[in-house]
Amino acid sequence: MSAPKLAEAFLRRAVWPRFARVMARDEIYLANHSLGRPPDRMAADVGAALDAWYRDLDGAWDFWLQGRERFRALTARLVGAPHPDCIVPKTSAGQGLRAVLNALPGKPRVVTTDGEFDSIDFILRAYRDHGRIELGVMPWRALSAAGADLVVLSTVMFRSGEVVAELARRVRSVHAAGARVLLDVYHHAGALALDLAALDADFAIGGSYKYLRGGAGACWLYVRPDLAATLRTLDTGWFAKKDAFAYTRPEPAQLGCGGDAWLESTPPVLAPFQALAGLEFTLEMGVERLRAHNLAQKRAFAALLARRGVLARGAGEEHGAFLSIVHADAAGVAAALRVRGVNTDARGDRLRLCPDILTSDDELERAAQLLGEVLAEREEGAAAPGGGEADGR
Repeated sequence: MSAPKLAEAFLRRAVWPRFARVMARDEIYLANHSLGRPPDRMAADVGAALDAWYRDLDGAWDFWLQGRERFRALTARLVGAPHPDCIVPKTSAGQGLRAVLNALPGKPRVVTTDGEFDSIDFILRAYRDHGRIELGVMPWRALSAAGADLVVLSTVMFRSGEVVAELARRVRSVHAAGARVLLDVYHHAGALALDLAALDADFAIGGSYKYLRGGAGACWLYVRPDLAATLRTLDTGWFAKKDAFAYTRPEPAQLGCGGDAWLESTPPVLAPFQALAGLEFTLEMGVERLRAHNLAQKRAFAALLARRGVLARGAGEEHGAFLSIVHADAAGVAAALRVRGVNTDARGDRLRLCPDILTSDDELERAAQLLGEVLAEREEGAAAPGGGEADGR
């Protein structure tokens, strides 16, 4: 698209009609950081993959594998991967983490932060509890790679939206300490510009669930080209074989080239198709332009909330795509908003609010009004005899 700025008039004319199905919902959707809204075309792409099955039966594999390779190529372009085969399709970011852990020799020493998403944190603790890794956990600002074999670090924190500062310097310091780094870019890819090759990241995990509008299951592991060619994981399967459909069994086993050696068993064939329209849309719009529009929305929304005495954090460039409000009962506030037609969520004591290009100015105004009312009602309830302590203002 050629429009230099994503003004609402342009979005109404050129973008919103491509999302008619989800925009028909009668709600203000501010959970774009959690589950992105898909383009209408997504259903047609998945339908085409199903049609190939009905029409061609086992012959559908050609079409399905073309879709998988398209998914890899688009993702590589989005995140700055040197080659499409550096992108290894996965059903979850956690699956990608396990593949890396199962490629490291011995009992690796892993360092991570206390701000990682639950699935990553849970997997690391499970591996520790089973004696598979040594694990150190610390705040991200104090993260040190000293004595580590692998550092696992989100580039944007999922609770607060904080962008990890000086990421390139941090990667260099990990390498200088003799360790490798795995970046969780789930709240980064599609929302902020990303170049994994320029960062010299060893590994990265991400997916299309949120800002890329591709739904659950369309995830990936990035493996740096030299590591993809030399490091081997136990998380493998027959799709990692050279000439998988030849059904030969040479000794020793012959693996595919590059990142293909990190593929696993028979893949979920629909997941790449559900992600294609969102990936193409994001690349068409341009991540930098989407980011500029999101920053303007966050600042406008934060200002609307401030007029109602509500402090929203994360409006600036040092945060990702969403605002957050600290509240002792953030989940209760989110539930009260949902009753009023505002769809958002909470993580711990953080209410998260994420507008996107499908969010109108009127919706931001209305959401600010409703949130102000909800918080005021809860403050009044807390001030009454027997009430609890309020927060967020």
